Amino acid sequence: MKYGIALFPNKEIQDEANSYRKRYDSHYSLIPPHITVKDPFRMTEKEMKDLIPEMKKLANNMKPFTISIHKVSSFQPLSNTIYLKVEPVEELMELHEKLHSGKFPTLQGNPFIPHITIGQNLKDDEFSDVYSSCRMKSFKLEDRIDRFQLLYQLENGSWTVYETFVFGEEKL
Repeated sequence: MKYGIALFPNKEIQDEANSYRKRYDSHYSLIPPHITVKDPFRMTEKEMKDLIPEMKKLANNMKPFTISIHKVSSFQPLSNTIYLKVEPVEELMELHEKLHSGKFPTLQGNPFIPHITIGQNLKDDEFSDVYSSCRMKSFKLEDRIDRFQLLYQLENGSWTVYETFVFGEEKL
């Protein structure tokens, strides 16, 4: 089965992201706005059941933290993806690092750039127009993150929550 780990921001940030995603993100219907902290990986259900206690332990040892978004950026020239840039606070970077070490699958593609995708798979002209207009806008979005979600992918390509791990909880 294919799994991933993400953070889901508050309604204000989701609404802002969705105002763009409806038009510019080909994955709009597959998953709500999120910050991917561990790219999709394959694992059997038994392997996952063995890994869940590690996620509980990790979450239990984390404290809530605040994320901030002030601007839009892109992954050009690698791809025509536009995103809300999440400031890389220490706690977020630490969470990502811990999810890629120890008993967790360590395969990692690109460097970790915290973001919320608002447009992807755009044609070059559309990308240029959308990115130019988005860059002129400034954002002042914040959220307190106090949990992460383990997701799994359904047959239709959409993602759904398998389990939620709340920071600082003693449920091992």
